Amino acid sequence: MTTPHFDVVIVGAGPTGLFLGALLVQAGFTCRVLEKRTEPTQHSRSIGIHPPALERLARVGIAEAILTQGVQVDGGFGFVNGHEIGRFSMANCAPPYPFIVSLPQFETEAILEARLFELDPKALTRGFDVVRLVDSGTEVLAQSRDGAELQAGFVVGCDGMNSVVRKGLGISYSGGDYPDTFVMGDFSDSTDFGPDAAIFLGRSGVVESFPLPGGVRRWVVRTETRVNDSEANSLTAFIQQRTGIQVDANTCSMISSFGVSHFLTSSMFKGRMVLAGDAAHIVSPIGGQGMNLGWLDAFALCEDLISIRKEPTGAFHSTFARYSKHRLKCAKKARQRSEMNMWLGQSSGFGLAQKALMHMVLSPVFKKHFANQFTMRGLE
Repeated sequence: MTTPHFDVVIVGAGPTGLFLGALLVQAGFTCRVLEKRTEPTQHSRSIGIHPPALERLARVGIAEAILTQGVQVDGGFGFVNGHEIGRFSMANCAPPYPFIVSLPQFETEAILEARLFELDPKALTRGFDVVRLVDSGTEVLAQSRDGAELQAGFVVGCDGMNSVVRKGLGISYSGGDYPDTFVMGDFSDSTDFGPDAAIFLGRSGVVESFPLPGGVRRWVVRTETRVNDSEANSLTAFIQQRTGIQVDANTCSMISSFGVSHFLTSSMFKGRMVLAGDAAHIVSPIGGQGMNLGWLDAFALCEDLISIRKEPTGAFHSTFARYSKHRLKCAKKARQRSEMNMWLGQSSGFGLAQKALMHMVLSPVFKKHFANQFTMRGLE
């Protein structure tokens, strides 16, 4: 029996893999996206879709669906020690998307998967657990746990932090955990913030609040230690203590405690195999950059694969080397920005410097600069 052959095989059907698959199929590549899970996850996880990512998602025709289903957040309120000190605005950000869209990740993935199905109903293969990849120099053989095989000109690892592709290549992945810990939950919105975000800074630590579709609001609270028993009542008590806002624990639809970490691979390619998204880099989720960073990787990689298609056979190493260098540089910038966001919300040492930075973020003089920072400009 002949082993099926494709231009590109993508390992991992998260947001990065689904987007890359749609881009490649739309560009005329034969492609398979392989996912070991048999069903999509329903955890909301990431929610923020930033302007540079929206611009690129529009290229596969899904920006309108995202705008329809999500909440457009074009600003937010800043509070220090319980006192409102101003409103942050993204109005001066470049069009056509001077805002961040808030939409649970599983809904975003559903939109991506539906678009991929429209482009090629056979592009996504679920239940394919890749356990071995063999690069012969002219093609890559992918083998599943149950013995199925596929061949491809190139393989892209979009399979997350524990990437089988990266581990198989033996590429280092250095980093570690931050001391910061958080608990987050989604509740019915009892505030008057509407489509605005809200950031509360104080000596007890940061509280962040973001609107979600359907009259729901996400709350993220920094904790001194990892909260093991993620009870809704505990989170609502934190929120009331630090913000004065009462949230109904009975309306909780999701709650999760988490730590944060950072990891960066030494290279994003080896031979005919390439990495994108969390398989290559992890940044703190505070600031909502991780998912978007993967999409920016995917878009850049698709452009490179299109250019490689026009080059002589085998002349792809220099293109992948440029891709790796540029995207790792962007990942480092994203990590620095996320670390600034975490520092701003720390309880220990909270003082004049953090207050001054918050005032700068909200000031008319610096608002455009910080708006671009928070919306991931410069990371394309």
